[in-house]
Amino acid sequence: MKLQLPEKADRGQVGIGTLIIFIALVLVAAVAAGVLVTTADQLQTRASDTGTDAQAQVSNQIDVVSATGAVNSNEVDTVTLVVKKSPGSESIDLSEATIQYTSDSDSQTFTNLTVQNTDGTSASDTVLDDTSDRKQIVVTPPTALSEGASASLDIVDQSGATTTYGVNVPDVLTGSYVKV
Repeated sequence: MKLQLPEKADRGQVGIGTLIIFIALVLVAAVAAGVLVTTADQLQTRASDTGTDAQAQVSNQIDVVSATGAVNSNEVDTVTLVVKKSPGSESIDLSEATIQYTSDSDSQTFTNLTVQNTDGTSASDTVLDDTSDRKQIVVTPPTALSEGASASLDIVDQSGATTTYGVNVPDVLTGSYVKV
């Protein structure tokens, strides 16, 4: 039996077919590499944003310097917090902060905080830029706090960092202001 060899013209067609398949594979690989690079870039950007947000939530803190309560009819009807930003925190805008008030009988979220200067005047600048800056936040509980009552104030700043302050009303109320 004699083997028949392909004609010279047939060899060229086989070579062109192989070349077309090779070029198609290279194009598919290039598209796949582009998709991988784009996806990797998006994931890196998301990871960076998440890291920045997490760092802000850990490092941004509002420190409560002192807290007093106004006494009316043997109950505390307003709580005034003197606050500052903790060392290492970025600027904190108190106009963007919220307070979650929780007691045994009530729960309420305050979104429009009453921010004052430490002398009690209305604060036009509500941003804590420096650790020496002090502002007052006035909170009016849904129901007045009686002697011996307690409540929790969760202060959340614009970055999502949370500071919890526990309010404890003394067992005996004397005078018009008490430390809480």
